[in-house]
Amino acid sequence: MRDVNSLNRVILVGRLGQKPEVRVIPQMDRTIARFSLATNEKVFNPTTKESSDRTEWHRIVVWGKQAEFCERFLDRGRQVLIEGKLRTRSWQDRDGNKRSTTEVEAVNIVLLGRAEGPRPEGPRPAGPVESTSPEASFADPAAPEFPADDLGPGEREPEDDVPF
Repeated sequence: MRDVNSLNRVILVGRLGQKPEVRVIPQMDRTIARFSLATNEKVFNPTTKESSDRTEWHRIVVWGKQAEFCERFLDRGRQVLIEGKLRTRSWQDRDGNKRSTTEVEAVNIVLLGRAEGPRPEGPRPAGPVESTSPEASFADPAAPEFPADDLGPGEREPEDDVPF
C-alpha cells in the first residue's frame, strides 16, 4: 500500500555543466542520458558582511524519448527546469567495494532562457514533444504555454504571462 503522507519530488532550475552523455542500453532497448546540473545561491556572511555564491552540482538521469530530446537540444550552459525524483542506487566496483550514488531521475524538462554556448543545429520542435510517461512533458519555450486544443469551452489563452 502506498503511503499518502510521503512525496519524492525534486524541482531544480540551473545550467548544464556539459553536453548530455547519451547511450542506448541494448538489453532494455532504451535510451539513457546523463548530465550534471549546477544550481547557485547567494550566501551572506554576517560577520564579514560579504556575500558569496555557492554552487551545488546535481546528477541528472533521463530515460526514453526525453533522453533523445536532451541529446538534440541540451548543451553546456543551457538553462533548464528539471522536475523529477531522487533515486539512490548501489553497486560493487571492480575492487569489490560497495559504492552508491543519488541522482535525480528527470520526469519533466523545460528549456529556459537562451543557450550560453553555440545554438544546436537543426530545426527546433514546433510544440510540445510527446513522451511515453503521462506525467512527463517538455515543450519548446517558443510554443504557447496553453495550447488552444487543451482549453475548455469558453476559455481563452491568457494575454500576458503571470508576473513573478
